[in-house]
Amino acid sequence: MGFKAALSKPFAALVMRKENKWKQHAVEAQHQTMHRLIARARDTAFGKDHHFSDISTYDDFKKQVPVRDYEGLRTYIERILHGEEGVLWPGKPAYFAKTSGTTSGVKYIPITKESMPEHIRAARNALLSYIYETGKADFVDGKMIFLQGSPELTVKAGIAIGRLSGIVAHHVPGYLQKNRLPNYQTNCIEDWEQKVDAIVDETIDQDMRLISGIPPWVQMYFDRLSAKRNGTKIKDIFKNFSLFVYGGVNFEPYRARLEESIGRKVDSIETYPASEGFIAYQDSQQDKGLLLLADAGIFYEFIPTDEYYNDNPTRLMLDEVELNKNYALILNTNAGLWGYSIGDTIKFVSKNPYKIIVTGRIKHFISAFGEHVIGEEVEEALLSVARQEKVEITEFTVAPQVNPPAGELPYHEWFIEFVKEPQNMVEFSRKVDDALQKKNIYYFDLIEGKILQPLVIRSLQENAFVNYMKSEGKLGGQNKVPRLSNDRKIADRLGEYVTNC
Repeated sequence: MGFKAALSKPFAALVMRKENKWKQHAVEAQHQTMHRLIARARDTAFGKDHHFSDISTYDDFKKQVPVRDYEGLRTYIERILHGEEGVLWPGKPAYFAKTSGTTSGVKYIPITKESMPEHIRAARNALLSYIYETGKADFVDGKMIFLQGSPELTVKAGIAIGRLSGIVAHHVPGYLQKNRLPNYQTNCIEDWEQKVDAIVDETIDQDMRLISGIPPWVQMYFDRLSAKRNGTKIKDIFKNFSLFVYGGVNFEPYRARLEESIGRKVDSIETYPASEGFIAYQDSQQDKGLLLLADAGIFYEFIPTDEYYNDNPTRLMLDEVELNKNYALILNTNAGLWGYSIGDTIKFVSKNPYKIIVTGRIKHFISAFGEHVIGEEVEEALLSVARQEKVEITEFTVAPQVNPPAGELPYHEWFIEFVKEPQNMVEFSRKVDDALQKKNIYYFDLIEGKILQPLVIRSLQENAFVNYMKSEGKLGGQNKVPRLSNDRKIADRLGEYVTNC
């Protein structure tokens, strides 16, 4: 065992003792967080608009601060982007994380000097928790890779702007910098295929022990490593590879193929980072639940999903939640987000300590690859092209194809019942794909990076959707065909009605 690994064990024990204090008093930590946030932002524009000086209880808070999505905060964000200070949080944000919104196009999420350290602390503690529980620390002595976006940033109104992963790259602790790959120049490559090839060249002869990234991107990295070594398994390329850290998408659809590529099972840690804040991480190899970070500058609220669209939905604090019930997650943060609906749904699987699993999005969506494509985007993409081409459509739905035939990239599979098919289906499909790329920056990145191939359209027989809904006992009434699914249940059934393959 090397020096770093040996030192990491007592350090992990020290940090985990501190973490255990708030774990045991998470509700109290949340009350304290709420009051700290309100006091700190009392004199901001938002604080004055919402009478923070009159808030002393959670009931007061709910009366003064409504739940809203990005659109509800857009005017405040735009004021910051035009140079105003003290809008949502004292001073200016240190960064804006540029991200794709579910209903708002590109979003600019503030990250402050108070919130940035929480992102780093949570990522660090996820690893320290693993060391503390398992006693496995040898990965610290080897090389680590974080497959991420470019660390290059732009500046507007004196605020640096970039993708969250690129921003975080500037804050990796010094003691990990010598272990961390790829180098800065490689990380700045914008073309994903070129970047992966460069990462393969840089890492293939290194002692890689920890690999982190979104599963489909990591799979692409593994495929190219293996190809460069004539089909060699990853375990034989990186003999000491022992820990996989991931987040952003459900790992299960990718697990079998990743483990096949590796050639053996390795330990994994699931994390729940977001531009809005680092929310949770897996703190035990014996438990798939994610520890909700109750003392990390975020005050959480929870709305039962079946009430989310009510005019006055129930808003709950941490001590009011129930196990195994879906909630929409609402954030109030030390980056200046207030009553912010992040769009995710979660379920508590433990209350001692408070642990969650991420169950999906509040709206229908596809995010099998981290793209967060929503119904509005697919409808507008398809119908805008259909209008141009004078094509009439009866009904459609979209699902991900995660496991295509060997040699093919995954794709979005569109099942469409046409009144009359396009004269040129290939050209029609290309235009729809281009339209969707323009509407969703994540989807654009996945296509450009050759993580996904362009969408595939399956033309269905006449009355296909009627027959499908009838077979499900859901014909008529208030029943609707979901525009989007994140699984293959509907798609596999509709395969019976396909007229082209």
